[in-house]
Amino acid sequence: MNRRHVIQAAAAALVSRPLRLWAVPTGAARTKFVLVLLRGGYDAASVLVPHGSGFYYESRPNIAIARPSSDSDAAAELDGYWGLHPALADTVLPLYRAKQALFVPYAGSQDQSRSHFHAQDILELGQGYGARLEYRSGFLNRTVEVLGRDGARAGVSFTDNLPLVFKGKVTVANLGMRGGGKNPFNRRQSELLERMYQGTELAPNVHEGLESRRQMSDELQQEMIDSARGAVNAKSFEQEARRMARLLLDNPDYAVGFIDVGGWDTHVRQGAARGMLSDRLRSLGEGLAGFAQEMGPAWRDTVVVVVSEFGRTVRENGNQGTDHGHGTVMWILGGGIAGGRVVGEQVELAPYRLFQNRDFAVLNEYRSVLGYTFSRLYGLGNADLDRIFPGASVRRYSFL
Repeated sequence: MNRRHVIQAAAAALVSRPLRLWAVPTGAARTKFVLVLLRGGYDAASVLVPHGSGFYYESRPNIAIARPSSDSDAAAELDGYWGLHPALADTVLPLYRAKQALFVPYAGSQDQSRSHFHAQDILELGQGYGARLEYRSGFLNRTVEVLGRDGARAGVSFTDNLPLVFKGKVTVANLGMRGGGKNPFNRRQSELLERMYQGTELAPNVHEGLESRRQMSDELQQEMIDSARGAVNAKSFEQEARRMARLLLDNPDYAVGFIDVGGWDTHVRQGAARGMLSDRLRSLGEGLAGFAQEMGPAWRDTVVVVVSEFGRTVRENGNQGTDHGHGTVMWILGGGIAGGRVVGEQVELAPYRLFQNRDFAVLNEYRSVLGYTFSRLYGLGNADLDRIFPGASVRRYSFL
């Protein structure tokens, strides 16, 4: 069996498992929660594709994902309006169809800075937009603090340095994982690489990757590196995700986990069904599916949330990429969720619906989605939720 068949077999095994919905607070003692932060602001409109919107295709003449069809480069249809990037067809799509994955569009924080660092801080602190930022604790540390009142519910960060989201009163384990790094090829080496692959089937891919680097200014390359804040890169994510699952299984007290993945700042030649963004999405999907497989029966008691500090512009830029935006898409995965849906407040993607005439709006505040998740997983009441997310309005999303 080749690697693709292994992934498909693993996804099929997950599909065959019976689904179990949480009856709060039953099962809370063994529940695992993992937050995956995509640093750099990923292009959510290439993942959850609004194929029912003509404006989407008008806005992206070069990088739009084709409407659902039999073509392998087309979006996989989720419903009459939304589709999924084809790079996730072998990994996340089976989970979605098994009702073990769902998406929340028009999500994010109300921060309008479009600064990676400020937006990441806002997200990790969990204090809400407009509040005077207090850097003494991140929202996952406060979550572990609240859960710890009823027993040992430890947090664990799979990062080189303890992230802001886990800083605070409670001691959190930090298990480093190395990622990131600059482009290893100078101009002369790039030319030699192109010659080496000239005339082979890999030549177009090599050329496209190197051309993306040539078009990107040193400033933009440095911005991509800086925005990752030392996070693992998508290419190595599957290995780290499987390792993360084994560590969670081997340590029952580890109840709340965090990992970040860098490299999502796609200003230049991000590609459509194929290209730089597609490669990273494929690696991300393989990591998430691998994590689910590695968790085994414990996947029924596990919830994974994928989020980014912001989305990207609806319209593509002059470099066939996208720029810093506002609204994004959250992913919710787990063996016991009521998935297979696109949930939360939604509107048609149209020019008059854009935030500041350029971005997806934020209609589903990320703290509301996470607050609902924690309330259902752990049976938390309003006072505890307000401790974790001060002032947040928690709505019912009905996936737990």
